[in-house]
Amino acid sequence: MVFEVRGTPNPDRERRVHQLSELGFTWANVEEEAYWIDQLVVMDHEVYQELIHAAAGLWQVFDKAARYVSGKRELYADLSIPQVLWDGLDRLELNEEGFISRYARFDFTVGLDGTIKLLELNADTPTGYVEAAIATPWLCEQYELNSPNVKMKDLIQAAWAIEAPDYAACIGYGQHVEDSGTIDALVAHSQREMTCVDCLDLWIDEGVVKIGADQKIERMFALYPKEWMGVDDGGEALSYAIEEQFIHLFNPLAAVILQSKGLQAFIWDLHKNRSTLFTEEEHQWIGRYMLPTFMEPLLAGNYVSKSMFGREGGSVELYNEQGELAYKDEEGFDTSVFFKRVYQQRADLPKLSFAHGDGHLLTGLFVLNGTPCGLLGRAGGMITGNASQFVAIGVKAP
Repeated sequence: MVFEVRGTPNPDRERRVHQLSELGFTWANVEEEAYWIDQLVVMDHEVYQELIHAAAGLWQVFDKAARYVSGKRELYADLSIPQVLWDGLDRLELNEEGFISRYARFDFTVGLDGTIKLLELNADTPTGYVEAAIATPWLCEQYELNSPNVKMKDLIQAAWAIEAPDYAACIGYGQHVEDSGTIDALVAHSQREMTCVDCLDLWIDEGVVKIGADQKIERMFALYPKEWMGVDDGGEALSYAIEEQFIHLFNPLAAVILQSKGLQAFIWDLHKNRSTLFTEEEHQWIGRYMLPTFMEPLLAGNYVSKSMFGREGGSVELYNEQGELAYKDEEGFDTSVFFKRVYQQRADLPKLSFAHGDGHLLTGLFVLNGTPCGLLGRAGGMITGNASQFVAIGVKAP
């Protein structure tokens, strides 16, 4: 059995929510809604090992593809990367191989038969860190299971020791509970002396990023999607500051190449044409774990359409075998008004039964400092959107 749902919700949920809050996971309940499912999903050990293997191989593939794209403006356009970022992408030196992004998360569907397929890669500003790094190990301990997620904080510490940010930022720091909590946890696990700030409090003076009256910021981790620099007020000024190296932003600017779902279509096209960019082993990883993905609607049916920079399911549309729209996320913001779409062969999420009802499980796997580590479970509808819930995933002993 690939997945097993264990436990029943504790009748004293309020006490459990309070315990999680003390650990730093303060949004187990969002207003009157339960975001956290008080049960545990347990994954088969052999399937987990294959998932780690798949992630390591695909990370190598994505890194290689992003390096190929770097410096090629026609490909930036194909990947819907905002033009305001192009100069910076051309001028800034890439991190060493395997580390274009040091803080990323793959999202997989793992079928009830053990089939693993990649849905997308969030290589710029993935959330879910607190759920995976803090809540999941604690919850696994309740069921006497060891969690591989305990390694996450050490990998963050190693990554930030190299990048050495002095500031960490998100929009609405101190007000947006989830993003603020994510920033606080990352800073705590980095064991660095850092200042947390609200992106909206930053100002830019002739390319120099400042906070307060005149405090310069030169190295900063920002939980701010880089594609929005092409849309937001002040985005052009921030991109100029990065381009001229007045500020070093982490993840680095090149993470936006990995972030674009257009890169998946680019990789698939190279694979389909047996490009020598990839080794035979890499072609095998692509063929086994990736889904056919295209920049044009070439699939007749049973496919998914989504924005190249969509988040939280807002732009996702599921089509049936006849090519008819079957499901669409109606709650999230449809970013395809700004960015191009991709068209991907459909691979549905497995349905599991929980105490409150059935849910479709999305399996996230973090890649921190180049190392796949850290399971994140989200359960909800056919499309994983804002209404989906967090459920911890543990791994059976071998």
